[in-house]
Amino acid sequence: MEDDDILDTSDGPQPRPQSLMLAFFGNHVLDEGDLCVYSGSIIDVLGRAGVGEQAVRSTLTRMVNRGLLRRQREGRRMYFGLTPQATRVLEDGRTRIWKQGAVNDDWDGAWTLLGFSLPDSWKRQRHDLRSRLTWSGFGALYSGLWIAPGKVDVAGVVSDLGLAAHVKIFHARADEATDIELMIRDTWDLESIAARYVTFDKRWTAHLNAGAGDDPIGTRLRLVSEWLGTIRTDPRLPARHLPPAWPARPAQETFRHVAEETAAPARHMARELLETSPSR
Repeated sequence: MEDDDILDTSDGPQPRPQSLMLAFFGNHVLDEGDLCVYSGSIIDVLGRAGVGEQAVRSTLTRMVNRGLLRRQREGRRMYFGLTPQATRVLEDGRTRIWKQGAVNDDWDGAWTLLGFSLPDSWKRQRHDLRSRLTWSGFGALYSGLWIAPGKVDVAGVVSDLGLAAHVKIFHARADEATDIELMIRDTWDLESIAARYVTFDKRWTAHLNAGAGDDPIGTRLRLVSEWLGTIRTDPRLPARHLPPAWPARPAQETFRHVAEETAAPARHMARELLETSPSR
């Protein structure tokens, strides 16, 4: 996932093409075995989510160049399938969406602390590390010291970025003298996180009890993309240390209800629309 996968506008978070593309492969390819999908099918489906043909083609090319998708030619047609890297990204997102959820009711008091010191010239490495830490639930306690609730395994992230020699990771508990709620308010922008949940809830409540509509596959792609864009900036802070009436819970209920309404109709439509080919 990239920092710009979600574009904030006055109408709420609008998923960018790559976010929708990942949602498409996560919903309709990830669990189907080694399959590649015809580019025309992808253009058709993402068009239903508001992405134009040229944007789809450029996104496919960019994702191939980044190692997230691979091409497979069948005659004059081009098909696209997942790479191992994309599979890991999608499985991580699926865990975040469907298993962990947005509400942390079972925090055990543990924290993960990560300290790093990088050369001033390593701007890209610093940006990549901060982006991956944010996705993993970390916030900046101080400039070079980041913290996340729970015992978070970030050794793989650090290793992937080639920064193991510049990072130190600890697991600890706060002393009684530490005001955890104050620390949370100082480390994370709670107002911004809450606003994203409120915006999501308002946008999707209208879909409740409205059924899947005429285009369940496009609706579901927008739903999953927007939800992932909402929760990706939420570190799943301990619920008992958050403000009363924290909006993550009702937003999550709305997401799950709309997801349930669209799941079967979207699968049925995908079987009709998608032209696939076994990977080779």
